[in-house]
Amino acid sequence: MMVVRPVRPADLPALERLAGTATPSLTNLPAHRDRLEERIARSRHSFSREVDFPGDELYTFVLEDLERGEVVGTATIRAEAGSREAYYTYRQETLIHASQQLNVRREVQTLALSHEVSETTQLCALSIEPRYRGTSAESLLRRARLMFIAQYPERFAEVLAMAFPGYLDEQGESPFWNSVGRHFFVRDYHDINYLAGVRSKSFIAEVMPQFPLYLALLTPQARAAIGREHPDHEAAMAEMLAEGFLRSRHVDIFDAGPVIKGERDRLASFRRAAWHPVRVRPAHLLPDAEPAMIANQRLGDFRCVVARYALSPTGQLMLSTEHAELLGVEEGRAVLVAPLALAAEDAELGYDEGEL
Repeated sequence: MMVVRPVRPADLPALERLAGTATPSLTNLPAHRDRLEERIARSRHSFSREVDFPGDELYTFVLEDLERGEVVGTATIRAEAGSREAYYTYRQETLIHASQQLNVRREVQTLALSHEVSETTQLCALSIEPRYRGTSAESLLRRARLMFIAQYPERFAEVLAMAFPGYLDEQGESPFWNSVGRHFFVRDYHDINYLAGVRSKSFIAEVMPQFPLYLALLTPQARAAIGREHPDHEAAMAEMLAEGFLRSRHVDIFDAGPVIKGERDRLASFRRAAWHPVRVRPAHLLPDAEPAMIANQRLGDFRCVVARYALSPTGQLMLSTEHAELLGVEEGRAVLVAPLALAAEDAELGYDEGEL
C-alpha cells in the first residue's frame, strides 16, 4: 500500500538517498544534507502557516511504501517559482531580418533570457527509486500534488509549470551547455548544476549574456537538444501532456530542457475530480472498479492514496477500513477523488496559447 504525505524530519536520510540517485541530478533536489534539512523545515513551516495567496512557500511530499516501511520517492510544489529570486529561462523567439535593397528577408530563431515563468507555481524535485518507475506509484507521486493544489487553490498560481531535465549525450554531457554556458562559466554542466542547487541562482543574471542567442551560431548538437527532455523522463512528459499541460516556448538555461505549462482549470485532475462522502466497508465486500487517487481534507496531515473508485447508488465512495484509516477519515467524511487513468481526450496538443 502506497501513500503520499508531507515530508518529516525523519525522512532526511531517504531524501539524501533519492537526491543522490536522481537521473540526471536535479538542480532543485541537491544531494546536500544542509540544503535538504532546510527544505524539510521550510516545507513544514509552509504547511502550518495561514496563506491567502502564493509566496515563498515550499511543499515537499514523500511517497511511502507502507509494506516495506520505506520512503521511496519525493516531489515538491514551489508556490511561486520566482518568489525569492527571478526564475530564469530561455524563451524561443523568431526575429525578422530584412533588406529591401538586397531583396532579402530571413526569419532567424533566437533564445532570449526571460523570467516570465517566475509567477507560475512550479512542480519540481521529483525523484523515485528505480523499481517504482513506470508504475502507478510514480503516477500517484507526480499527480498527488495536483490533488493538493485543487483543495487549496488560494495557495497557488492559476498557471502551473514543470521544467524537465534536458538531453544529455552518451557521455553524460549537455550539448547545449557545452555550446553556450561553458563559454561564460568555464565549468562543466554537472558542476554548475550542483552549484545552482546549493547556492543562489543570482549568478545567472550576473554572468549569462543579456542579448538574444542566435541558434544558427550554435553547434548542430546544441540546436537539436533545445526543448528535448532527457530519455529517462519521456514517459513522465507524456503523462503530463496527457494531463493537459502544454509545451511552452521556454527552456532551461543550463541544458535547454523543456518547460511545460498548464492552466489549473484545464488539467484533467481538476476537471474530473469530485467530492464524495465516505462509506467504510470490509475490503472483500467492495465491488470491482477502476483505480483512482483519493485525498483527504487535512492540510498538515494531507494523505493521497490509490484505491478503487467504487460508488454506492447514492454517490458515496466505498472505502476499505484500511484505506479509511490511512486517510484518517470516518464514515460520512468527504474525500476528493480523481481517476488515476488519463483519457486520450484529456491531452491538448501544441503550444500554450499565451506562447503563440
